[in-house]
Amino acid sequence: MMKRDDMLKAFARQRKDEIVVAVYMAAQELTHISPSELNYTFIGAMGQGSSHALGLALGRPDKKVVVFDGDGSLLMNLGSLVTIGNQAPKNYIHCLCENGCYETNGSVPTPNSGNIKFAEFAKTAGYKKTYEIAELAEWEKQLPEILKQEGPVFVTLKVEPGETYPENFPRLYSNEYREKFRQTLAKS
Repeated sequence: MMKRDDMLKAFARQRKDEIVVAVYMAAQELTHISPSELNYTFIGAMGQGSSHALGLALGRPDKKVVVFDGDGSLLMNLGSLVTIGNQAPKNYIHCLCENGCYETNGSVPTPNSGNIKFAEFAKTAGYKKTYEIAELAEWEKQLPEILKQEGPVFVTLKVEPGETYPENFPRLYSNEYREKFRQTLAKS
């Protein structure tokens, strides 16, 4: 198992100009680890990260879209996998941070934690390629190829909390940052 912040740091080192959608704890950490006007971060809409990322991928087929979703969050919207598989956006990479709990809500265990094979759900739903990665070295090794692949791609990342980062809810809800995101997409 890898620390989520180490996993995000490894991604940040290889990031180019991808749109990154991150929810809940990954969103809080991403604002510190990889600040960018192409970060689309939010909380308060559990389960909607994959759907928001799909909309961005369909609206901007010229840009790679990477979503850092949570297992608890995805459980709230498993139907999105079928919609994503059906739409088959070539620029869509779905990274699932699997930690077996609803971390934001007090680390309450998810139902049937540890027994669910999310990558198998995604494969059956129509994702072109799926991965399950538990070690940081493997993530770092596979990431360049994952970022080049035609999507939709699904990556289960076995994670646990790392360092504690200051929560910045005003940043996540800020109209100013949403406007900067919109303007950056319009320019690129």
